[in-house]
Formats: sequence, structure tokens, C-alpha cells
Amino acid sequence: MKANLTSADLHEIRQSALGAPDPLGVAAELAGAVDDGHLADQADAGVALTLAAEIAESRSKLDAAQRYVDRALEAFGTRDDTEAASAHALRARILFRTGHEDEALAEIEPLRPLLLQYTDAAAYISAALAVGGRAKTAEEWLTEAVKTALAERASEPSSAEDAGLLFFLLQQRHRIRHLLGLPHDGNDNLADRLETKLANAGIANTAVPDGELLFWPQAEFDKLITQWPALSDAYGKTWDEHRAHVERALIRQGTAGQTVPSGTVAGLTGFAATGDDPSDPKTRAGYARQAATRTGGQITWPPERNAPCWCGSGDKYKKCCLRRARA
Repeated sequence: MKANLTSADLHEIRQSALGAPDPLGVAAELAGAVDDGHLADQADAGVALTLAAEIAESRSKLDAAQRYVDRALEAFGTRDDTEAASAHALRARILFRTGHEDEALAEIEPLRPLLLQYTDAAAYISAALAVGGRAKTAEEWLTEAVKTALAERASEPSSAEDAGLLFFLLQQRHRIRHLLGLPHDGNDNLADRLETKLANAGIANTAVPDGELLFWPQAEFDKLITQWPALSDAYGKTWDEHRAHVERALIRQGTAGQTVPSGTVAGLTGFAATGDDPSDPKTRAGYARQAATRTGGQITWPPERNAPCWCGSGDKYKKCCLRRARA
């Protein structure tokens, strides 16, 4: 690891650490960079230590994760921005995992107002609650935040910025409701409309709701685009572009051991057999959610750097999708 890590270096490490040969070694090096003053900006100490804690947690080294995140919060001090808040949420998640439920709830409760301030707060707050078996609480908090956001605006948001904040609330709410087995409702329909608004503003697809990410193997991708050429806008114009999109989405979700279902044209057309248009976004999202519940056809991510890539190319992960996502 080079000396004087910049914010850009930390971002790159975040994207690649889970595929590194020794992720825990990366975490230790990040902590060492903080100790030895090897950050280009010492204000990044909290970010580096939070990343170290995330890596340790992903490898179930919870004692180390606890030490790193406690140091991160000490480094953040009185900062009240989203980076400091995400460290508090991570600490709550680790406390839930180690059986300290009361402490975890005390850590996460003060973050609730941030749901209406930061677009990423919905993700890290609901993730912490879900780890603690409090998915229902997460759904209640997100529903209340959506109601408040709509009441403050008196109508659907007109600007892309407002639409983005509300969309991420709705998106995480949808993810949690899917986890709880709750049905699609009016707020999910609103999320669909906001996705269109964000797409028109050029800022859609910044995240993918759990249960709606779908990977198309090369032969199926070729058939899909041949039959519905317009779907290249949703899935990519080439298979390389498609798998790079999936890799980036998996990196953003950032959870080791997560799975993504693979799709088939026959499966999509079968799902739409009731008369729905297979190319319609709602139909495709429904098919993706159905595929996510299958016991077979699930791809686990990430593989080890030197293991075969998850996309099925036969190449090593480090020479295939891990590198492709950085392009």
C-alpha cells in the first residue's frame, strides 16, 4: 500500500478490498496508515478506519471490527456528516452481531433524523436494523420518513435533488418490505415514477434495490438484446458493459457473500405469460425478484481474486470483472 493515501485511493481500496488476496491485511494496513501519518489528508482518518472495520466485519472478525470502528468514531470527533453517521451505523451493526442489542439500538436511534438529510442514510440505517432482526422497525422508520418527505413537499418532488432523496428512501423501503414478504403498494408505484424522473435527469441507476439486480449470462444476454434491442439501455449495449454494471452494483451494496440471480429469456417470457410486456420495467423487476427467491441459479459474490470470475468467463476474477468495474 502506497504512502500518503488520498481520498481517491481510499475509494479504490473500498471497491477492491473484498477481492484482495488478504483483506484483513488490507484492513491492518489502513489502520497502520492512520497510525503512521500516511494519509494525504489526516481528516480521512475516520474514513480509513471505518473501511478497515467494514473489511474486518465482512470476514467475521468482529473484535477487530469493533476496535477499528471505535477508533474511527474517535477520529471523527464531533463531525456530524454522513461519513461519521455511517460509522455509527456500522458500530450498531457490529454490536447487534455480538449480541449487544441494547447498545446497538442506542447507537442507531439518534441517526433516524438523518433519513431526511442524506441519500445514503436509508441504506446504512436499514442495513444495521436488519442485521439486528429489526427489519420491521426499519420499515416503520422508512415509511414515516417517506410520509414526512411528501408532507413537507406537499406533492411529488419537482427537482431531481429532491426526487433523489425520496427515491432512495422508497428504494430501501421496498428492499425491506421484500425481505418481510410485504406486497407492492402505492409508495412502490411512486418509486417507479421517480425512477423515470431521475433517468430523465441522467442520474438514475445509482443503486439497485435488493431483489431487483439480475445477471444475464452471455448467451442469454445476446438473445435478450436481439429480441428486445431497446433493453440495451437498461442492461448495457454489450455483455462487457452489462457485467461491469452488475459488478459496480454489487460493489456499491458492499456485502461479502451476497448473491445475484441469473436470468434467462425463457424465464422472463414465462413470467410475463399473463399478458405483461416482458420488456416493461415493472415486469422485469418482478421477474428479478422472483429469480432472487429460487434455490438454484444464484451467483455468490465476490470470489477470491485468483478464483474463476463470477460471470462465467473462465478468467480469473482479478483479470475479469474486478478490473472491468474500475474502467
